[in-house]
Amino acid sequence: MIVFVSGGARSGKSEVAEQCVIKAAKGGSCYYIATADVFDEEMAARVERHKASRNARWITLEAPLAIDAALAQIPEGAAVLLDCLTLWASQVRYASELTDAQGKCLLENAVHAARSQHQHLVLVSNDLNEDLLPNDEETWRYLGFLQGLHRWLAAEADSVLEVVGGLGIEWKRKETLC
Repeated sequence: MIVFVSGGARSGKSEVAEQCVIKAAKGGSCYYIATADVFDEEMAARVERHKASRNARWITLEAPLAIDAALAQIPEGAAVLLDCLTLWASQVRYASELTDAQGKCLLENAVHAARSQHQHLVLVSNDLNEDLLPNDEETWRYLGFLQGLHRWLAAEADSVLEVVGGLGIEWKRKETLC
């Protein structure tokens, strides 16, 4: 089961996604693939706040880029949260040697691997179209890359949720999970 959760900044996406994973885990362990690379105090505080909100049943794997390798460490049938695709996409573009096409291929391979392992994978990403429009070409290129990933993921996912004010609105459902 693949679930794509999107919404504006600070909309409650992570909390909604965590509840999806907890439900899918059915009392078992929950896996958290963290894509954040901590570069400053603000990000460190956000990461600590997220960690503190989760209990001991959560197993965290740090994967700023190698999401495929992180998923390969997780058992078949497990419930997994990947948070967040927005940060991961920025690292593909600005902190790796990968092209956009190679980054998209890495995401596609990870999602297909999760599906073949019968993992319940919930992916979180920011809908940056809700923010102010950028005024520079590079930001437009990044948004184009991210939105291309979103479009592919929305088509591939079994469920697509948009989070507004902490409420998940399901736009697509092949099977009830959240």
